[in-house]
Amino acid sequence: MPLTHSLFTGLSGMNGSSRMLDVTGNNIANVNTTAFKRSRLQFETQIQDTLKNATSPNASRGGSNPAQIGLGVRIGAITRDFNSGALQPTGVATDMAIQNNGFFVVDIDGQQLYTRAGNFTLDEQFNLVNSSGARVQGFPVDNDFQVVEGQLNNINIPIGILTIAQATDNVRFSGNFNAGGDIASQGSLTFSEPLFSDAAGTTPITGATPLNSLFTAAGGTPIFADSDIVTITEARKGGVLIGDKSFEVTTALDPAADDNGTTVQDFLDFLEDIMGIDTTQPGGALSITPAGEIRIDANYGTGNAIDLQLSNLVVGDGTATPVSPLSFTTDNINNPPIGESIQTTFVVYDSLGTPLTVNLNVVYENSDNGGTTWRFFAESEDDTSLDRRVGSGLLQFDNDGRFIAANNATISIDRDLTGAGTPLQVELDFSSTNSFFNDGISSLSSISQDGIAIGTLQDFNLSTDGTIEGIFSNGLLRTLGRVPLAMFSNNEGLEELGGSLFRASNNSGTANIVTAGTAGSGQIMGRQLETSNVELTEEFVNIIAASTGFSANSRVITTSNQLLDELLSIIR
Repeated sequence: MPLTHSLFTGLSGMNGSSRMLDVTGNNIANVNTTAFKRSRLQFETQIQDTLKNATSPNASRGGSNPAQIGLGVRIGAITRDFNSGALQPTGVATDMAIQNNGFFVVDIDGQQLYTRAGNFTLDEQFNLVNSSGARVQGFPVDNDFQVVEGQLNNINIPIGILTIAQATDNVRFSGNFNAGGDIASQGSLTFSEPLFSDAAGTTPITGATPLNSLFTAAGGTPIFADSDIVTITEARKGGVLIGDKSFEVTTALDPAADDNGTTVQDFLDFLEDIMGIDTTQPGGALSITPAGEIRIDANYGTGNAIDLQLSNLVVGDGTATPVSPLSFTTDNINNPPIGESIQTTFVVYDSLGTPLTVNLNVVYENSDNGGTTWRFFAESEDDTSLDRRVGSGLLQFDNDGRFIAANNATISIDRDLTGAGTPLQVELDFSSTNSFFNDGISSLSSISQDGIAIGTLQDFNLSTDGTIEGIFSNGLLRTLGRVPLAMFSNNEGLEELGGSLFRASNNSGTANIVTAGTAGSGQIMGRQLETSNVELTEEFVNIIAASTGFSANSRVITTSNQLLDELLSIIR
């Protein structure tokens, strides 16, 4: 009967007010939930009971409107307000907040989900995760720390584990070269008594002479036996101590090694390498006289002076510390090098961050009407080959002592079998040096270089575009990845799963993964969290409205019940 309509109408109103209270209560309960988005309940009328349809006007009478009675209220929609909440600084490196539109992408059990809550942490494997263990997804970097967009991986930030170094590419020098000094000249060192002899003492000694055919004198004792080790110890160049080096006398030359040989020339080549004598540059040469005397011609300049005596050559069989010195009585150094020479030492780093020491010797080679010319020699004990020479070139200065140019200014240091990139090539920059005519002392020093020793990841920062920049203990900054944002055509179409997670639905559209700050997405703020966008004042008003609506609708039911009671009392 029509009287019962009001009962169900009132009931729908009470149910609607109850649902409104549910939504409002949920909003209030999440007032402190990170990045929570408030919901709003929207009502619409129930289907109508049409008592009379509308009629159109005609020639004899006017039209009439429909007569309809509503049958109550129903929930039309529960919409979510995706406006940003206020940002709260936390100081925690793993905390992130989105300002304006977008969602973080996370992966849980292989399912791609989305969230606005950026209260992330690092797990045991250094993956960035949310409170549920869902792994935050982002763009990785390649071996050169360049972001690779288009593919999503777990964001991994190995604090205290990841190490990095930077190989040296450039070294810059500053100094003043005394153009008033002496122009460099050659020096030589000769062992004046025959070092070698054949068995009869009559055959001239040449570079091709086998080492095992040499004797201390005619009819004397053989100097070398197969597998003997000749050790050069305590030798110096330009006053700098050269590390001990050994040469193996062998009848089976290993072409891949430069510390063994079968002939006199092999031994001379060995001396050339360990003493850093550059035979392609002025002065440098090694030779042997027919009588068996070794002659070493040093490169120009006092910095290239060689201090090598017979007592520095020790022969043994390789099974124990060499104990048998070559027994000669006279060591002579003839014609020591002269001329203005500047020495300095600097450190470079290979790709693994290993420090390598380089000795640099610059000598005064020439002066003419165009200016002065200086030659540099670079050597390194850390070169993995036996040859300590790593570079040589010319420096040109004009009439005013200003630097003009350098040729062959790139040195090359072998790093074979070290695990580092090889060779390490370093450009020497002499543009801050000068050459003046004065009575002062020449000086040279490295003032900057771009290599860095190994360092460990200590912290990281987040750019507004989501780029994670690692901070290493050696001062290097390197990109570790990028946190992107997911964009949807219809945010309100997302399905909420709990745990501050959403998933795409048929009405949200598919996720468009973009870099923060592009394609209409917001920015990512590091070390901050987004707060809930619940406005308590508005929610309290909604509570009052829901309570009032519930009470009013209960009165409708009460009144309808009274009318039914009156109707039933008629037949009593």
